[in-house]
Order: sequence, then C-alpha cells, then structure tokens
Amino acid sequence: MTNKPLMAKATAVWLVDNTTLTFKQIADFCGMHELEVQGIADGDVAVGVKGFDPVASSQLDPKEIEKGEADPIYKLKLKFNAAAVGEDKRRGPRYTPLSKRQDRPNAILWLVKFHPELADAQIARLVGTTKPTIASIRERTHWNIQNMTAIDPVALGLCRQSELDGEVQKAAKKRAAEGVMSDDERRKLVSTEQSLGMSTEPRMPSSIAGLENFSLGTSEEEEANPKDFSDADSFFNLPHGEDDEEEDDQH
Repeated sequence: MTNKPLMAKATAVWLVDNTTLTFKQIADFCGMHELEVQGIADGDVAVGVKGFDPVASSQLDPKEIEKGEADPIYKLKLKFNAAAVGEDKRRGPRYTPLSKRQDRPNAILWLVKFHPELADAQIARLVGTTKPTIASIRERTHWNIQNMTAIDPVALGLCRQSELDGEVQKAAKKRAAEGVMSDDERRKLVSTEQSLGMSTEPRMPSSIAGLENFSLGTSEEEEANPKDFSDADSFFNLPHGEDDEEEDDQH
C-alpha cells in the first residue's frame, strides 16, 4: 500500500484551498516537497489542476484535518484504500497516452534544465522517451527547440512526484559517491598541497607593491640635520649646472 493519497497533487490543491493546514503538513501527507506546496499556494505550480477532495474519496478523515489545524506539528494519517494497494509496483516500459505524447519534449526540457544530474536512462524511465530525443534536447539540436517550454512532467501527468523524487535522490547519491563536482564548485577549491603551502600573512596587491617601507614621518638623521628650504631652489632640490653659473656672471 502506498503511503500517500491517490492524485496527490490534486489532493494538495484541495487542502491548500479548503484548509488551514501548514505547507509542511500537506507536503508530508501528499508525499511532496514543502516548497512545491508553497508553489501551489502561490499559483506557480499545478496551474489548472482541479482539487481532489480526500475526505469525499475516503482517504482522509475529517477529524484528522481538525487535529492538524489545531496542532501544526500533527501529521495527518491516511485511511486505508484498497485501490491504492500495489500502486507503487509498476513494471515494464512506461506507456504514454497519445494525447500527452506531444508534451514529452517540454517535460524533457524541464528535466534537463532543472535536474541536469539525471542520466538519460532516468529521464527515459520518467517520461517514456528515447535517448536520441533526450540528447537532441540537451544539445539544443531538436527540430522544435525554439518553440519548446519547460514544463514539470508531474504537472503534465507523465510521471508521479514520488518517481521523480526517487530518480533525483538516486542521481544525487551517485554523484556524491563519485565525488563529481560542477565547474563552479571546482574553481572554489584548491588542492591540499596548495592549501598547506599558502602563507598565513595577507598578500599585498601588486598595484602598491614596493610601498611597504614608505613613511610620512622623518628619520632620526633628518631630525638631527634639518634641511633649509628657505628658497625655492633648495626646496625643490634643483641641480646647479654650468648654464646657471654663466647666467650669474653676466649679471
């Protein structure tokens, strides 16, 4: 038996519209992420999805809603539903209805854009497509790439949220085990040898290098023998050449 209600996204829409339950409570009950439930409340997620009443479908007891509204920490309990038994045990290739096949490229574009960690085989399992199609969308060589719009495959009904979350978690674990990092993450890191060999003293910018010994004060020698700057020549320390001596002789 599944641990979340049938039509989980539609159920979340109904709970957001008809109860004062917290996003966390609705997310836990429907097997979704809290931010996704917040997106439903903001109108960014599940646009056009009609709410599905879990009480009328005997999936949730009204007393559970009352307990949840009174206590924000309370977790809603799903009623037993015989129709949900074996729902998570899907085998064989995924069948995509003809009416939804035209939406698959948009779903692939969404997965490639927001979950680049997913492998082509994982995307193929989620939306029932082929690897050449995924590759053409990744490389933006698909014949209709200019007219595509990235749309959540869960919102299109091509896969369930639990399936998407499961594939994302698998990809994350694989990347963590392999130690794979993005280029941005790699640029921020240095090797251990470089880190241990770095000086603890702050480095001086090259633009002001050589000025570290510059001082506005006077030295002890200058204080003992002060210079006479009574005239301009001595102030500017101008050199006396032969031309100046000849000019003085003429005068």
